[in-house]
Amino acid sequence: MIRFKNVSKFFKTDNHRKIILDRVSAEFETGCSYAILGVNGAGKSTTMRMIAGTSLPNSGSIKMDLRVSWPLGFAGGFHPLMTGKDNLNFIARAYGEDVRRVSGFVEEFAELGDYINAPVRTYSSGMMARLAFGLSMAIEFDCYLVDEITAVGDARFQERCRVAFDSRRKNSDVIMISHSMDTIASYCNRGIVLVDGRMLFFSKLDDAIETYYRLNR
Repeated sequence: MIRFKNVSKFFKTDNHRKIILDRVSAEFETGCSYAILGVNGAGKSTTMRMIAGTSLPNSGSIKMDLRVSWPLGFAGGFHPLMTGKDNLNFIARAYGEDVRRVSGFVEEFAELGDYINAPVRTYSSGMMARLAFGLSMAIEFDCYLVDEITAVGDARFQERCRVAFDSRRKNSDVIMISHSMDTIASYCNRGIVLVDGRMLFFSKLDDAIETYYRLNR
């Protein structure tokens, strides 16, 4: 379970304070997959980064008793001067995983060939995405964070990604942000709508989508 306790998050500009969450207490139940909805600027990605631990609330706490992924395909954690393989080995050790298994899985999945031994700074955006997605699939999590599913590679590789992710989510929950309601309906069974610093929870996804459409008119 993921628990928000009296969480506040805001950003300050010169003459304004943008409130994302205002003293929110809430629970994401294990065994449920949630869509995070909201109009542009509501704070969907910021909320997901707080769940991932890459952004901190201004006050309050977020606690969890399960293993949560970084956002699916996120490549921001790679060190640009290290090789792809060295990055894989470092992250595998950080998560207590078998280094050889993780490295072997990603090398086979990402299909980068000899580039796996080249510095990540030399990778194209597509190569980086392949490496990141492969790593996301190499380590099993109780809950996967997905901030938009982006197409990676050609149609054949995209299908490999879809099959791999579908296999992982059979035993895992998903927290997803997407502008595609069809995609959300395929992966989620509950919804959260962010509005005016609050989290509105809906046990029925259709009710969350209907509320989102009303706010977005």
